[in-house]
Amino acid sequence: MRDLGVGFGYLLRGQRWVARHGKSFGFGLLPGLITLVLYAAALVALGMYGEGFVTWATPFADDWSSPWEGLFRGFLTAVLFALALLLAVLTFTAVTLLIGQPFYENLSEKVDRDVSPDGTAPESGLPLWRELWISARDSLRVLARALVWGVLLFALGFVPLVGQTVVPVLGFFVTGFFLTEELVAVALQRRDVDLRARLALLRSRKTLVWGFGTPLGLAFLVPFVAVFLMPGAVAGATLMARDLLGEEIREGDADEDDTASDGASEEHSATS
Repeated sequence: MRDLGVGFGYLLRGQRWVARHGKSFGFGLLPGLITLVLYAAALVALGMYGEGFVTWATPFADDWSSPWEGLFRGFLTAVLFALALLLAVLTFTAVTLLIGQPFYENLSEKVDRDVSPDGTAPESGLPLWRELWISARDSLRVLARALVWGVLLFALGFVPLVGQTVVPVLGFFVTGFFLTEELVAVALQRRDVDLRARLALLRSRKTLVWGFGTPLGLAFLVPFVAVFLMPGAVAGATLMARDLLGEEIREGDADEDDTASDGASEEHSATS
């Protein structure tokens, strides 16, 4: 259970890191804003045309008597929109990371240098197109796994009592696990850790992963929050990746550097 708190701590430390590095935070917002606009447009289009699509897809219900035809198609429209929202939550991170690969790669490297005892960061040495290809391929493989879980949980949602209590909780833990995988991939790909090895690492510390990813997944349900949390989430995931691999994390240096810098500035002002 201790790992739950540790995972949540990495999420908070990542947010604090970007708060101290305003330029990295600003650049890190751009991919999330682009993705948010694309997803919002897609959901608005679904809201406008979803009912028509359901009507087109269920011609067998045209002759049903009222109110069954309306209830049936209304239920399917609601289910379609709910699945779209679930898919948006599950894929938002992957799409944002793909769009913002250069931004988040640079941010993750800065975090590594900041907390590494020797001030260095691992580098993949791969060209950008190759990194984008690996990221897109792995994201699709993760999405396929997430969709299997999504369909399973959706089916279990019809089980009385369990579907209204246990299943939603499981859904958030599953979402948190896959969100974390996508985020730690930024740091682990630079270390040549492939998808299978990444999943094995995460499964070995599930409570750590849940502590990081589950509250993040809950926060991502609030409109616009995901955009502002993404840079800090990447920073926190980089710290967690170092923990998973047993790499040393230099504690407190960033805070001390900031304090020292502020103190130096005040001293300079006083002497001036």
